[in-house]
Amino acid sequence: MTSESSRPAQPAQQALWFELMQFYIREAWLLDERRLREWLDLFTDDVLYFMPRRKNVLRRELHRELSELGDLAILEEDKRYLEMRVARLETGMAWAEDPPSRTRHLIGNLEATPQANGEVTARTAFLVYRSHLETDHQLLSGCRDDVLRKVNGAWKVARRTIVLDANVLLDKNLSVFL
Repeated sequence: MTSESSRPAQPAQQALWFELMQFYIREAWLLDERRLREWLDLFTDDVLYFMPRRKNVLRRELHRELSELGDLAILEEDKRYLEMRVARLETGMAWAEDPPSRTRHLIGNLEATPQANGEVTARTAFLVYRSHLETDHQLLSGCRDDVLRKVNGAWKVARRTIVLDANVLLDKNLSVFL
């Protein structure tokens, strides 16, 4: 007798996983190749791009570990704000990114769950290496919880919540996208 967890995934689930993994790999390459305008096209017009603050709390207070929406997050951006950040990087006036950082986005551990409304909730783990100038580099790790929606036949991110593993960022800035 096989248990529920040891059964192979259904073909439709496998196909969805493969399709979404391709989506995330393409997104990683767009970011690493600094093709930020194309990267912006991966988001819906009503996207919420959210990175809560992470706090060190006691086990009994784990419900307070992540800040809530509207409660002084690291990032809480809509499509317009993402477009403004990309436009600023393109001007050459973003001193923190001149010369531009070199990045490597590694994405994995994808879990995808179709929803009744046609959207998909997806969770991925990431590791991002950033190198800037001769001695400035950082390694960011964490997870992303996304809500994906098909728009004109293509997957787009309608909501992204980024949770960093670290609760304190020791680098000078956070000018790369995750």
